[in-house]
Amino acid sequence: MAQHVEIHVPLAPGDRSPAWVERVEDFLYELDEEGVIEVFDDAEPWNDVCIFFIAGAREPRLIEVASRVAALDGVPSGVFARVTDDKAADFGMGRRVELRR
Repeated sequence: MAQHVEIHVPLAPGDRSPAWVERVEDFLYELDEEGVIEVFDDAEPWNDVCIFFIAGAREPRLIEVASRVAALDGVPSGVFARVTDDKAADFGMGRRVELRR
């Protein structure tokens, strides 16, 4: 059972492709290339959030990276993380972690 973190970023109503998505993806893929974390899957719009999936490090590091995402320019407030694993039945099933900007 592999642990990963879902980073949930709020979406404005009707906005399925905001400009900040590319900024977050670039940031996460850069960390992936550096070996800090692994991008577990592509970003996924789901309900009223866009979810980014990261793995490949211990929970404290993954939460720290999620907090850095929350602090990126242009990323809306209200970002939170879910600590989960690859056995979860659906998105948003793990323990919720509030993130500081």
